[in-house]
Amino acid sequence: MSEFKGKVVVVTGGANGIGKCIAEEFEKQGAIAEVIDKVPGEHFVGDISDKSVLEEFAKYVIQKHGKIDYLINNALPIMKGIDECSYEEFQYALSVGVTAPFYLSKLFAPYFNEGGAIVNISSSRDRMSQPQTESYTAAKGGISALTHALAVSFSGKVRVNSVSPGWIDTSFKVYAGPDAEQQPAGRVGNPQDIANTVLFLCSEKAGFITGENICVDGGMTKLMIYHGDNGWRLE
Repeated sequence: MSEFKGKVVVVTGGANGIGKCIAEEFEKQGAIAEVIDKVPGEHFVGDISDKSVLEEFAKYVIQKHGKIDYLINNALPIMKGIDECSYEEFQYALSVGVTAPFYLSKLFAPYFNEGGAIVNISSSRDRMSQPQTESYTAAKGGISALTHALAVSFSGKVRVNSVSPGWIDTSFKVYAGPDAEQQPAGRVGNPQDIANTVLFLCSEKAGFITGENICVDGGMTKLMIYHGDNGWRLE
């Protein structure tokens, strides 16, 4: 019998991509997944940048289940750069990527069952960047820092960790050639790679892990790049 059977898991941004895969993997293990997403569907529909939506959603989950076991903060902030990103858009990215995870953690704090866990989905962009990605990168850096702060505040009650995906193709496309070869693992990632890590971090096997960030990127952030080395050239 799966240890997740009958457990209640909340997944933000769970209608598509990585979030959908996470919710489905929990459900395969017998868990009950409550998803919130702004995309219409058979889940709680709402924009998590809105405080009242977060409060309404938390109330809905607690009235329905009484308790929760796992909170997966996965919803995707917008990615815009310093040249085009407005003040309002930058604030929106932080609201989705940092404020909402903080506030949901706060709202659910009294209702976590023993052995509860929070997993925040960050990004390898919390430590490296491409040009014109400031809104997304700032949000992901923020949630990585929020993770260890929450882990200390929830000490002995709820374990809190984060996962930083690298290149994840949500369509499960298989890449060949340079796209795959540039990654030490030899391939581009897919949502299952992230879902597997999230379920591990929520499991009893990860019972001594809290405040940690696991970068699931096929080793891409560990590859040093020099002009002319390993086929790399700056043109």
